[in-house]
Amino acid sequence: MKSINYILAGILLALILMASCKKKTTEYQPLELSPVQYANTGDVNIAYRTIGSGYPLLLTMGYSGTMDMWPLALLQSLAKTYQVIIYDNRGMGLSTIINDTTFTIKLFARDASRLLQALKIQKAHAMGWSMGTYVTQEFALDYPALVNKVVLFASDCGDTLAIPPLPWADSILKKQDVSFKEYLTVLFPPEWLVRPDALKYFPTITEPQIETSKQRQYTAMQLWFTQGGGTSGRLKSLGKRTLLLSGMEDVLTPPPNGLIMAVLIPGASLVQIEGGGHGAIYQFPYDFSNYVLTFLTNQN
Repeated sequence: MKSINYILAGILLALILMASCKKKTTEYQPLELSPVQYANTGDVNIAYRTIGSGYPLLLTMGYSGTMDMWPLALLQSLAKTYQVIIYDNRGMGLSTIINDTTFTIKLFARDASRLLQALKIQKAHAMGWSMGTYVTQEFALDYPALVNKVVLFASDCGDTLAIPPLPWADSILKKQDVSFKEYLTVLFPPEWLVRPDALKYFPTITEPQIETSKQRQYTAMQLWFTQGGGTSGRLKSLGKRTLLLSGMEDVLTPPPNGLIMAVLIPGASLVQIEGGGHGAIYQFPYDFSNYVLTFLTNQN
């Protein structure tokens, strides 16, 4: 009888331990963004925040955007594995500006390099969205020693090879004082906007979106396309493992651009997101982060 009691006690203890372990593995404490910090890049102060720990992953925002536009669900997912760094491009949000400096994509790439240097980061993965992919491409090409893997979402290569935005979407993109409703129409497919949970993962934007800087960014993009010729003739020498993500319903960066980029970048991987618009990171933040994490953690 005594031995049976010992056996029963052992079983009970095992069940308690199993329940305890199960509780620990199913509970997840959300990671918190750091307070806003500033890094001096020589002529401006770049505002940035970090979340998580591990190998650094630099995220570069797109046209007219600020760092508080990254969906928190995406940041939380990526930060389970990486130290995620988000920042405001010069002149946007909380980053400062020098009024007589001409905005160029290469200047933004230099800012990214100096931000990493200010943070004493020797090398990082680099991810960009929309205009942020232009910056990321130039960053990887001009400062290859600082960049490991590259992730480009809603990207094109500029020049005559790039498929431009649909005319109606481009007119909204460059419009001054665009309304929030208009902005949503270029981010999401119409069938998505009628969903009751359409904006479930869309963040609350609190940082200032400076109209003059927005217009200067637009000019920088146009110069990159025309005078700079984009990166179409240089991507074959990128030399970085690259993941391309395209929303199949994207009206600002039509999906054929992903196919063009996949041909130009040796060994690039391409994921086409069914039903995804230019804002697929808000529509499918967990799927999106899984694509990125699978690519980044793959040893090949």
